[in-house]
Amino acid sequence: MRRPSPSRRKNPRIRRLGQHFLNDPGILNKIVRVIDPQPEDRIIEVGAGKGALTFPLAQKAGEVIAIEKDGELIPVLQSKKPANLTIIEKDVLRVDFRELLAAGEGVPGPVKLVGNLPYSISSPLMFKVLENKGLFQKCVFLVQKEVAERICAQPGSKKYAPLSILVENVFSARVHFIVHPGSFSPPPRVESALISLATRAAPLFQISNDRLFLRLLQAAFRQRRKILLNNLRNSGWPPEATQAAFRDLGLDRTARPEELSLAQFVRLFEFFRKYI
Repeated sequence: MRRPSPSRRKNPRIRRLGQHFLNDPGILNKIVRVIDPQPEDRIIEVGAGKGALTFPLAQKAGEVIAIEKDGELIPVLQSKKPANLTIIEKDVLRVDFRELLAAGEGVPGPVKLVGNLPYSISSPLMFKVLENKGLFQKCVFLVQKEVAERICAQPGSKKYAPLSILVENVFSARVHFIVHPGSFSPPPRVESALISLATRAAPLFQISNDRLFLRLLQAAFRQRRKILLNNLRNSGWPPEATQAAFRDLGLDRTARPEELSLAQFVRLFEFFRKYI
């Protein structure tokens, strides 16, 4: 399991792949407890590294699919491979999760996605997970602390962002604990945090067009220091619709984007749908 941090200059391989390996047995045990692998579970692990998490999961889960981009680590994983472990050398951002699971061993239980996410793929992978909403019962990720704060942020927080809003609609998100640099080899320069995302039985709100809703959120947070009304105007949303929305929905014309809740953004979006 490799560390999701900015790489160090003294080692070009670490710099290229962001490899900081978690080697603290106590932290690894705590992560396994949060994942809670069961005999009926199918677990996909992102970034298996040297297998510090992979093999303990394979001892308890029905099936583990370990995705590792670094070809030099594959022989290490293969040398200890149990029958219920599948090892795939590939960039996870290029993986079709549904296709991958269809080709697996067919363990019928819940699917969990876990891993130690390099900073460079944290947001892209989260959006990939959101595109596959409903596929995973639970996600457990070790990420940079600042990424964890953004994913789990609530309205009013300076970390609140489009990703926070999209995650809240589909998942119940939680930060479990902080992992300090000394738990990795070599130690990174930042702290990490373990988060879990438990899929809701149904999204809090049914969004009529996910891609268009994301466009609205990106426009809303275009410049954090500006008020929401100006951000929307400057992003090309219909001026007449913007004025009418704030009036009819009772929104404060001086509100900043981080002040609106998920429910308010959904109402704003559905109002705009009449104009676009």
